[in-house]
Amino acid sequence: MHPKTLCAAAGIAAAAFAVASPAQAAFHLIKWSGTGICQVWDESVPTKPFPSNYSVVSRPVAGFDSALAVKSGLMKRGVCKL
Repeated sequence: MHPKTLCAAAGIAAAAFAVASPAQAAFHLIKWSGTGICQVWDESVPTKPFPSNYSVVSRPVAGFDSALAVKSGLMKRGVCKL
């Protein structure tokens, strides 16, 4: 195989791997007004939650499991009902 062809194939493979690898998503908790229910929100979603009657009640965390742990703590402190 010609070196230029090999280099091009390696570049294409690297680009495909980068696209296929999920980016580290950030999550935070939102609390819906009126209900007190908290929900994990994925910041990689390109839209905002709807309806807009919510407030952000946590800092961003790296993973969904971490967000659930934060939610559990907020529920124990009475910040979130569910």
